Amino acid sequence: MSEGIISTDFQFKGQTGKYTGKVREVYEFGDKLAMIATDRISAFDVVLPKPIPYKGQVLNQLAAKFLAATRDIVPNWVESTPHANVTFGKRCEPFKVEMVIRGYLTGHAWREYRDGKRMLCGIPMPDGMVENQRFDTPIITPTTKADEGHDEDISREEILAQGIVSEKDYLQLEDYTRKLFARGTEIAEKRGLILVDTKYEFGKYDGEIYLIDEVHTPDSSRYFYAEPYADLLAKNEPQKQLSKEFVRQWLISEGFQGKDGQQIPEMPEDRIEMISNRYIELYENISGEKFVKDEYSDKLARINDAISQIVE
Repeated sequence: MSEGIISTDFQFKGQTGKYTGKVREVYEFGDKLAMIATDRISAFDVVLPKPIPYKGQVLNQLAAKFLAATRDIVPNWVESTPHANVTFGKRCEPFKVEMVIRGYLTGHAWREYRDGKRMLCGIPMPDGMVENQRFDTPIITPTTKADEGHDEDISREEILAQGIVSEKDYLQLEDYTRKLFARGTEIAEKRGLILVDTKYEFGKYDGEIYLIDEVHTPDSSRYFYAEPYADLLAKNEPQKQLSKEFVRQWLISEGFQGKDGQQIPEMPEDRIEMISNRYIELYENISGEKFVKDEYSDKLARINDAISQIVE
């Protein structure tokens, strides 16, 4: 189960640059780019040493589906998906914030709440809530978009005061964020799921705001199964969920939360296989479609050819 794309090293005709993110390799071609979803996995803003087979394909194909399903709300950067792991499109200038929206008190928000905090990114959270309880209205809790290291919580007031985003643009980002979350919630409900929280990234191209990166994938979103939700909440038991949270919880159990001085635990092969299967399970549950594996034989060569045919 040691297959997986951990990195790429292509040289394309007309290539003007390359950027390596936490889990993606981005090849630049002037005002266009090709984004390759590798099988790297990150948690607590740290890239783990071993790849997760088929994770990149899951992310890329789910992102393509959700970007197509939300194009009527906001334009997005995608022009084509020439390979299961590749998306090609406009090279937008990204805003330096990620728009996180939370419908439920869970994950990072719950950990802050549990520790006594009642304000998150300038948004008050009511007393008396329990883990995984639904907010009356989804809350937007932005983070700074760090080139390296940890993203940091930030309030709307701080974003505007620091001039990170203009007020006009920020209000538009908030509007898009709420509409996208509503659409994602509707799609999830049809599949018997709850879209719990997610993040969106935006950029500008020719002065217009575009939705960029991935949307409603397991790396950017958290889902609960709808049917047992109320019963589990009443019993104060963990929710049955589809997200990357199970990776974070395993790391926490191994004494790792990305803090200085902590050692990344070694991930055994059976854990890697389990995580791969969970990503495929999530794909099939969210999309309602059978996942068809793009096998690893000659995969890098096929990715190279797919991009070359567009740019050369």
